[in-house]
Amino acid sequence: MVDHPGSEGRHAAHIAVDDVTPPLAHALATAVVVLHVAFVLFVICGSVWVLRRPNAAYAHLVAVAWAIYVEWSGAICPLTPLEKSLRSTAGLQAYAGDFVANYIFPLLYPDGLTRTAQLIIGVVVLVINVSAYTVLIRRRSTTVGS
Repeated sequence: MVDHPGSEGRHAAHIAVDDVTPPLAHALATAVVVLHVAFVLFVICGSVWVLRRPNAAYAHLVAVAWAIYVEWSGAICPLTPLEKSLRSTAGLQAYAGDFVANYIFPLLYPDGLTRTAQLIIGVVVLVINVSAYTVLIRRRSTTVGS
């Protein structure tokens, strides 16, 4: 990986994908987007899954911690430069900013991603998950106390 300045003063990595054919790069870029969306959905909604499968909490809490770190620190998720590199190799137009700014925020905030919005996203993710884990902990303590 090669570091280069990213958006908003952050550093983004460029991942070399020189040996990948354009059609394969296009397919891989699409797969990375699907993986990225799945990760975001897991972070936001995974606590509901944890209510049914408590052992999933280990993976979910790590994912939540990573997502909050990325949003609050202004870091770039490694999937973003990978997707950008693959898009470039495929001959597709790369986008500026990060995954959330390109795919998620246009649905929520058409004007783009701001630092305040990133902090709000982190708080929303935290509140959703603290609420779900509070329910889980109460269920467990009720079960243990019975």
